[in-house]
Amino acid sequence: MVKVTVWNEYRHERNDDKIAAVYPEGIHGQIASFLKDAGLDVRTATLDEPEHGLTEEVLNNTDVLVWWGHVAHKEVRDEIVDRVHQRVLQGMGLVVLHSGHMSKIFMKLMGTSCDLKWREAGEKERLWVMNPSHPIAEGIGEYIELEHEEMYGTHFDVPAPDELIFVGWFEGGNVFPSGSTYRRGNGKIFYFQPGHESYPTYYHPEIQKVIVNGVNWCEPTKRAYPVYGRSQELETIKREVLL
Repeated sequence: MVKVTVWNEYRHERNDDKIAAVYPEGIHGQIASFLKDAGLDVRTATLDEPEHGLTEEVLNNTDVLVWWGHVAHKEVRDEIVDRVHQRVLQGMGLVVLHSGHMSKIFMKLMGTSCDLKWREAGEKERLWVMNPSHPIAEGIGEYIELEHEEMYGTHFDVPAPDELIFVGWFEGGNVFPSGSTYRRGNGKIFYFQPGHESYPTYYHPEIQKVIVNGVNWCEPTKRAYPVYGRSQELETIKREVLL
């Protein structure tokens, strides 16, 4: 069974009654609930827990980390970011949701600003499936339609993805690479754009399906992390002495 940790800064839901009404158990609680329903082994962690809930023990027992953040990216301690980064390189999967594109861990893994255009106007979004044979798109039709979402628009300052799964179109005219995959070291990364805190996006059954698929795709492979550094000879090398 895939072991999943759902991380959320958990600030909006405690500081804004309107957002708390949408996610009374926190965004992490809602995501954890449908991941559990899908048969995954799920725990949660939040920013204000000791070590942000991401102790070495927790991370060593996490196959896939799901990350949601927005207003408190800078409060995440650098040593915790380094810890997560190393685990991703070693093979832990990472699913980054919505405004997690500006999280320290995603920016460190991408090596770019990860910036974009945005607009809060409650626009309809249509997420078109660009790669219908990909496991993350399994069970999804030609597109997913959301009645209201925050607009994210190009240019999105990230490296070219290994695979582009979804492209989002917004009724204001913008488009965005809404679902992309990357590999870093032994780890697999899935970025998925929908999920503004004031909209009930994570109750949408097809959004839930994509996130479940993304978690399963990010499950670590069984291959061991490579050994780096000085290496012994595999074959006997004939050496000539130069006089």
